[in-house]
Amino acid sequence: MDIYDKINELYDKRRAIELGGGDERIEKQHEKGKLTARERIDLLLDKDTFVELNPFVTHRTRDFGMDMQVGPGDGVVTGYGKIDGRPIYLFSQDFTVFGGALGEMHAMKIANVMDLAAKNGAPFIGLNDSGGARIQEGVVSLDGYGEIFYRNAIYSGVIPQISVILGPCAGGAVYSPAITDFVFMTDKTSQMFITGPKVIETVTGEKISSEALGGSKVHNSISGNAHFRGKDEKTVLESVRQLLSYLPQNNEEKPPIADYADSDDYRPDLADIVPYEGIRPYDIRRVIEQVVDTDSFMEVQPEFARNIVVGLSRIKGETVGLVCNQPRVMAGGLDIDSSDKAARFIRFCDAFNIPIITFEDVSGFFPGVKQEHGGIIRHGAKILYAYSEATVPKMTVILRKAFGGAYVALNSKSIGADVVYAWPNAEIAVMGPEGAANIIFSRDIANSDNPDKTRAEKIEEYREKFANPYVAASHGMVDDVIDPRETRIKLIQALDMMRNKKETRPKKKHGNIPL
Repeated sequence: MDIYDKINELYDKRRAIELGGGDERIEKQHEKGKLTARERIDLLLDKDTFVELNPFVTHRTRDFGMDMQVGPGDGVVTGYGKIDGRPIYLFSQDFTVFGGALGEMHAMKIANVMDLAAKNGAPFIGLNDSGGARIQEGVVSLDGYGEIFYRNAIYSGVIPQISVILGPCAGGAVYSPAITDFVFMTDKTSQMFITGPKVIETVTGEKISSEALGGSKVHNSISGNAHFRGKDEKTVLESVRQLLSYLPQNNEEKPPIADYADSDDYRPDLADIVPYEGIRPYDIRRVIEQVVDTDSFMEVQPEFARNIVVGLSRIKGETVGLVCNQPRVMAGGLDIDSSDKAARFIRFCDAFNIPIITFEDVSGFFPGVKQEHGGIIRHGAKILYAYSEATVPKMTVILRKAFGGAYVALNSKSIGADVVYAWPNAEIAVMGPEGAANIIFSRDIANSDNPDKTRAEKIEEYREKFANPYVAASHGMVDDVIDPRETRIKLIQALDMMRNKKETRPKKKHGNIPL
């Protein structure tokens, strides 16, 4: 035997590892409409950039017949590669080996590559497809989850962390995606839940399918646990690549600047998109399309809390985060879910040096017993906290309505906005003119010979005195009243002006956001 025999032996071992659970299990994976761990990596990364780490790791368990079972790579592929030429680190769970179940060494591989990602200031991506904890290993598998959760937490806000759910993700395993910045899911083949349908039926008597309990539609539209979904794995992995194109590598860098086609920044259509009457709905996405670079808006959680629209986009090639009321849903009012959605997105943008632009058209916080008892006070306070804490450039454009506490919460000057613009039809007040007139002038209206006429006159009087942008501008709460058609121009100027913004906060361990 010579060195070449040993080299051949090495390649034989590598080929065996790359086969995972073998051809039969790979075929079963494909029959479910799922790709293998390595096929997913090939789709996600730039061609021929993947470098595998720890391929020869395997489990150390000898109980329950595990000493007779070989698990190539211990059910997970880890390593690093590039997306659009930029380094990323990742793991991809292999469902063909032990059902992708997490054990001691499986977790060690993931923890090691997470540490490398943090040390090198690069995004971390987890491709999840696992039956959960490896029961045969007992408590050490749970300890392995703890090692991963700990790193998810301490590296949060340091490097972007993305979870992609491409199969089952159950029990304790779901807490890792929950801590990461963004969660992607595939339709019909991915699920997340703490307890599965069989356990729920045993404990509560409720019968439900895996898909109805924790499928992609549920988590994208009802629970809010996921941010994106796609029809298949290829679509989802392409979306992950798209998302990363907006993000910096880490919290010490600024986002990359993309190429853009130079165009006229004056947008005449903006004057006609937003109805003058405050009660008429419209789609805020039409405003966004006019202001940002063409086809650059990537909406986050489009199906959840639809009364607020958040997402990443570009203006003159620079990444910006958008937080926008949606008058088409609940008149753009803020409720519990939209408060959570906006606050978390704001904090993400602040962590990764992404300027925040707010398009405001808000009637207030949504009223009702269900909202009050559900904790709208605590949840609404999250938006106030997130904006106040953020030190990135923060701009607000008041398009139409800005009433009550919601006006203050949505990046007003008083909580740290750098620049606030208002369109000339904007109404900025404690409440809408109709409600205010009924309170302030209730006696005049009641004693009038023609209450309807008097009410209309008093509404107009209040609107003239308070519900316009010039009163707020006269107090410095609005920096300028602008022509709607010049909105993109004004935001370009503001972004340019604040490119080198630096702002500090009092030294502290961390604040206590009202979670």
